[in-house]
Amino acid sequence: MRKHFNTEDTSEFQVTLERGTGIISASRNGEVLPISMVGRIGAQTAKQVLIQLIRQDERGSIYEEYKDRVGTIVTGTIARFEGSTMIVTLGRVEGIMPRSEQIPGEMHNPGERVQALILEVRDTPSAVKIILSRSHHELIRRLFEREVPEVGERTIEIKALAREPGHRTKLAVSSIDSKVDAVGACVGVRGSRIKNIVDELGGEKIDIVRWNESSQILISNALKPAEVAEVSLCFELGRATVVVNDDQLSLAIGKRGQNVRLAARLTGWDVDILTPPEFQAGVAKLDETLKSIDGMTQEHVDKIIALGLIDVRDIEEVGSGPLMEELGLDEAKADEIVEKCSEVAKVVAVEQEKKKAADQKAKASAAAAFRGVNGVAFANPLLPQTASAAVKEEEQLVEDTAHDRLPGSLEAGGGGSPETVTHRESSQVGAGELSPEEQAIQGVSEVAEDADVRDDNDAEDDRMADGSVESSEQQA
Repeated sequence: MRKHFNTEDTSEFQVTLERGTGIISASRNGEVLPISMVGRIGAQTAKQVLIQLIRQDERGSIYEEYKDRVGTIVTGTIARFEGSTMIVTLGRVEGIMPRSEQIPGEMHNPGERVQALILEVRDTPSAVKIILSRSHHELIRRLFEREVPEVGERTIEIKALAREPGHRTKLAVSSIDSKVDAVGACVGVRGSRIKNIVDELGGEKIDIVRWNESSQILISNALKPAEVAEVSLCFELGRATVVVNDDQLSLAIGKRGQNVRLAARLTGWDVDILTPPEFQAGVAKLDETLKSIDGMTQEHVDKIIALGLIDVRDIEEVGSGPLMEELGLDEAKADEIVEKCSEVAKVVAVEQEKKKAADQKAKASAAAAFRGVNGVAFANPLLPQTASAAVKEEEQLVEDTAHDRLPGSLEAGGGGSPETVTHRESSQVGAGELSPEEQAIQGVSEVAEDADVRDDNDAEDDRMADGSVESSEQQA
């Protein structure tokens, strides 16, 4: 109406809609106007405006419904895949699960029901986008709240959680009720509760450890199933040095460092794992370095080690500030200690590099020896070999091949002649007309015939001997 009358003021128009009948009536300053006067274009414009406003209201209602459900689990049906993105139907709206939010290695098919965490709800001009996730660590927390009633009632609290989607999850739990075992309640009778969660995550392993306010005990628990011998904390570096025996080292580190990595994320400490000889070597080098400085006593050394500084490189990293605060040293003495430890740290780094290279060379030599290869050449493939060594290897290879190969069809082999008939036919020919191979075969045949004749003579002698024995028995 405003466009038809070419006016900017819409207050002079009144439009009413009878919802029961759908009849639209309009008036201008009290004067009734026929709707047909706006024409086809005006009617189409009004229709589009109505549809747009209805969609806006619908989008607003969806946004209001899901914005408060962020962080909760929803169940939907996989509608389709757009590239690597999964589209999940959630009733009257569709959720989006990008590849980065899917569990690595997990396969799904359209029509399959799936549970996911609502990670984010975005109100865009075109539609409301609901971002879903199955790789977020909060999904584990929500699954425990659903499967374990004590967690949902807050009797058991999940203090910390670390996850590598599709591989392993570690979580630390504690109970506010002394009568409730936090770990046992989460596992369930014969693992019934934890099994449901593992099945939902496609077989992802879950480690449940007991929470403790002491960082040392918590780190020991987080590194389970490995047994920890000692834990040294350095608050200045935020580092925990863990000492484990040699037989527990691989268990503590885990497959590709997974166990120690999850333990570090769970506890919030940078975990460094050493064996007892490595720990003692670092402490001994630090003790020797500090005592070589004038004015440093055993008491000072013990205080530095108590701070968790167990290596000369640790002192180089923390600087002189903590030494001045904790030990009460002046700035000149603290700087001298740091400078001395820095010099020794460079030497230690060079020695470790040499040792590492030697260990790698030894492993390569051992592997090459196991395969029967030259260890030096295997460890150093770019090292040129001398001509004589190459010739010797080639000659040895030819000799071994000659010894190991089977005889040909025209060659004599030990124990009998080849399966041919031509040599039998040519036995009448003179020895001078035979080839070396045929002569060898002919010689074997004659030997075999002589052996047959000797066997016949021996058998005849045995029969004669038996006959003489029988006659003697009859005469007796």
